[in-house]
Amino acid sequence: MEHDALDAGEARYELVISVDARRSGQYDDAEKPRMRERIYRVLETAFAQAGVGRDTVHMEDRGDGVLVSVPGRIAVTRLLGLWMVEVHENLREENRSLLVPLGLRVAMHVGPVRHDSRGISGRAVDLTCRLADSAVARQLLDRERADLVLAVSDSLYVDVVSAGGKFIEPARFSRARLALKEGEVSAWFHLPGRPAPDIGPIAPEEPGAPAGGPPAAPVGGPEAALAAMDAALAARAAAAAGRRVDDSDRDGDDEDGPAQYMAQGDLSVHRNNVYQQPVHIGRVTGDTPRKD
Repeated sequence: MEHDALDAGEARYELVISVDARRSGQYDDAEKPRMRERIYRVLETAFAQAGVGRDTVHMEDRGDGVLVSVPGRIAVTRLLGLWMVEVHENLREENRSLLVPLGLRVAMHVGPVRHDSRGISGRAVDLTCRLADSAVARQLLDRERADLVLAVSDSLYVDVVSAGGKFIEPARFSRARLALKEGEVSAWFHLPGRPAPDIGPIAPEEPGAPAGGPPAAPVGGPEAALAAMDAALAARAAAAAGRRVDDSDRDGDDEDGPAQYMAQGDLSVHRNNVYQQPVHIGRVTGDTPRKD
């Protein structure tokens, strides 16, 4: 973008877009460059498909995402509508070949932006980044098992989204109150291709923790998946330790209910049995001869 005529103290109203990758900290050093390549491929291809020249927008790398500002001469509706559709489709295409899908949190807001030789700044930039990093955006992406979540500021929704337009459906956005560092604000959330999301109760954000349901698929291949499975089993065993009962002196119809067991290997439970001849319980492994 051409900003030679602008002083660092000057500001102009622009659309700010913040794009963050889901759980970027779980990507190892070898996988992160590939993750970043996918993000840029998704975004830049969408700009081309939406007829927005790459040289007309400002893009800053954020390691696990991208910060974008779009000048006022480009219609905001084009970014909210066609560009977002193309981003979603490109992302779905990328994810078809991935064991662990790439998830993106995208936020938008229009406000005064200042440019200097190092990038952009201003409260509009801060708010946009906060929306993309909010607990609602994170947990919606996980809970709904979505590829993409879009968050827009309340002012952007009122001024642009609520009027509708090509590929913009205001009825598919849901409002939420967010507690940010600067105070409480309203924002609107959308899952492309789906009805308005049910925001529901949002748990306090815990870094790296999903919003509920099964653990997120780990990054790093089968070995990482097995390690995560072992960790999940160990956690469940620890949680159940306080609920186990000693059934050595109980029968099956104790008023407290049946005994509970947890085993990660073979388990046999025999109570009050009378055997008329020698029996074998369990299984024979390896070359060990069977013993009755």
